[in-house]
Amino acid sequence: MNNILWMKYISWIIVGYLSGSVLYGYLIPKYINHVDVCQISDDSNPGTANAFKYAGFLAGSTVILCELLKAFIPVFFAARHLDINRLPFALVMAAPVAGHAFSIFFKGKGGKAIAASFGVVLALYPNLFPLAALIVLYILFSTVIVISPHLYRSIVTFFLFTVAVYLVVPVHSLRLGCGIISAITILKHLMSRDEETISIRLFHHALDKS
Repeated sequence: MNNILWMKYISWIIVGYLSGSVLYGYLIPKYINHVDVCQISDDSNPGTANAFKYAGFLAGSTVILCELLKAFIPVFFAARHLDINRLPFALVMAAPVAGHAFSIFFKGKGGKAIAASFGVVLALYPNLFPLAALIVLYILFSTVIVISPHLYRSIVTFFLFTVAVYLVVPVHSLRLGCGIISAITILKHLMSRDEETISIRLFHHALDKS
């Protein structure tokens, strides 16, 4: 690629990262509901779940919408100005997720990037397989083969999401982008791992516990 084309990709990567770095899960509860979710929550995570738990339904709903859009918007418009088949597009996809996980506005800290990941794969429309795979896997491990706690459920979901995308999606840049997104998300979950044991249940019946 020539220098001008490289600069286009780099520009969208920066835009995506900065957009992802705005932590609505912290800002909305803090400045609208006067609740600091990082201080009062057990995991200090500025994310959607804590916004719902500590700031209420309205704040949580607003947070999840903003978290989705902050990842969706830069990737959606980048996909319409760039060649998504080129490998650098993988970094465009990963940028909002990296921003959320390691926010420049939050001294390199951030959330677990689940909502941001959904925003990115939604932006790949009309290629909706990554979105469908992520939704189906989360539903599967939340209702059928129930993995608890949520930390392990997310790790398994994103690992299998990467495998599914690699097997089904033929575009190497999208494969790589989804792989990087999964790596960031899994890393953030591992960084917050505590001593809770994993439990796997078939519907309501325990299968294994270690």
